[in-house]
Parts: sequence; structure tokens; C-alpha cells
Amino acid sequence: MTTTDHPAPTPSRRVGRHRPRAGRQLHGGPLGYALLALFTAGSLFPLLWTVVAASRDTTRLARTPPPFWFGERLPENLGTAWSEAGMGLALGNTLLVAGTVALGTVLCCTVAGFAFARLRFRGRRGLLLLTVATMMVPPQLGVVPLFMLIARLRWTDQLQAVVLPTLVSAFGVFFMRQYLLEALPGELVEAARMDGASSLRLVWHVVLPVARPAMAVLGMLSFVQAWNDFFWPVVALTQENPTVQVALNGLGRGYVPDQAVVMAGALLGTLPLLLAFTVLGRQIVGGIMRGALKG
Repeated sequence: MTTTDHPAPTPSRRVGRHRPRAGRQLHGGPLGYALLALFTAGSLFPLLWTVVAASRDTTRLARTPPPFWFGERLPENLGTAWSEAGMGLALGNTLLVAGTVALGTVLCCTVAGFAFARLRFRGRRGLLLLTVATMMVPPQLGVVPLFMLIARLRWTDQLQAVVLPTLVSAFGVFFMRQYLLEALPGELVEAARMDGASSLRLVWHVVLPVARPAMAVLGMLSFVQAWNDFFWPVVALTQENPTVQVALNGLGRGYVPDQAVVMAGALLGTLPLLLAFTVLGRQIVGGIMRGALKG
């Protein structure tokens, strides 16, 4: 009986040989860069138009076609908006309100999110559903009773009337709860309990370090929302003690409002946010990426 020699099997191709190696930087093609440039230009156009309008006068803005390049009246219009709207006091009040709201929202929502995520207590599911359900209620429905409350407390035209109703948000509680469900293992909480950690120590030494990336995101969103809030501050405050949005509302009043001055005031109210994102943008994005890698 003769045996035939079979050729040795050739090694199969390695699956995924052409996949990029780990840590290798990917480069986009011309179409990707073109789309990025298009979206960037579309995002920057409103800011560019604000600067152009703030550097012109109202009569030139009313002509057709409108101007598409900078004028020479920007310093004058900025000075007019600063003096007429009281932007110094408005910016200080808004910074105080937005900073307090952001800090209070981050702390309160982190603690509440931890309680809903890792603590066991009666009625937990019902309270969570009730908290999420409040996001479906339009905030305009609560303006009248809320104004009656602050009027009875004699808080009208005071900053606490704007700060206290927004210290906790249902979105913030739900956001932190979802993050801590993934980022905070239940075994870690149990181990801290077995070591004799109290609830306050558990929150300070375990929950807050784990939740830091999500806290940075929530703080940024809360700060921007409080800075740009218009409806309730206009109801609760006056031009004597305004935030930026209330001051801009007073600046735009009149039979024929000066649109160039209004745009200059809007630019003054936007510059602090742009400065904050320029300085802290890398740290915020880095915190988000660290949280994503941990998850």
C-alpha cells in the first residue's frame, strides 16, 4: 500500500492583518477635512456676525445687502452697551449665580445619584420615576406659584430667588445615577462599609473621586445653562440688580432699539463663556475621556 505525500497546509492569513495597530493615529481623507471645515465655519458664523454687527451702526445694518466685514465702531458700541446696560454689575451677578448653581447642582445631584444608584431604601424606584417625570413638566407652569413664594419670602429682585430654584435638576440626578451605576462597583461600596466608613466619608473618599469626570460635564452644562437663563431671571429680577440676560433685555427696549449696541452687549455677555472654554476646555475634554476609558 503506497502512501502519497500531501503538501503541508499553508498558514492561513492572519485575520485583521491590515487593521491599524493600537495607539496608531488615524488620518482623515480630504472629504473628512472638508466636512470638518464646513461644520466649523457654520458654527463660527453666528459669533462672527455678532462681532461684525457690533462694529457697525444701525443704519448700515438695515441696508441690503448687510455688511460682511468689520467696521470701526466696535469700541464705541461696547462702551455704550457697558454703560447703558450696567454690564459690570450684570456680569458679576451672573458669574455669582452661575457658579453657585453649577456647584450646588454638581454636589446635590452627585449625592442623589449615588443614593439612587447604590443605596437600598424603600420607595427608591418610585422616587426615581417621580424625579424623571418632572422633566416632562414645562417650567412655565411653575412660574406663578414660584413667584408667589418668593414674593412672600420678600426675595424679589434678589439673587437667591434665581439661585435656589435651580440648585437641583432632575436631569443632573438621572445623569449622575446612570454614570455611577457603571463607574462605581457595588463591591467597592460594600468594602468601604465593612471598613467602618460613614456615609459622609463614603461620599467624600469614594463617590466623589469616581464621579469626577461626570461632575465636570454636569458642572459645565449647569454653568452654561445658568449663564444663558432668560425666562425666570426676567420675572424675578429687575434692571436694578440684573443678570446678563436681564440687562440685555433692558438694552433692547425702546421704540427703535439700536441693534448694533444690542449686539455689542450680546458680545460682552458671550466673551466670559468663550474665555472659560478656551482655558478649561482641554481639562474638561480630558476628564470626559478618562471617564470613558474607565467605563
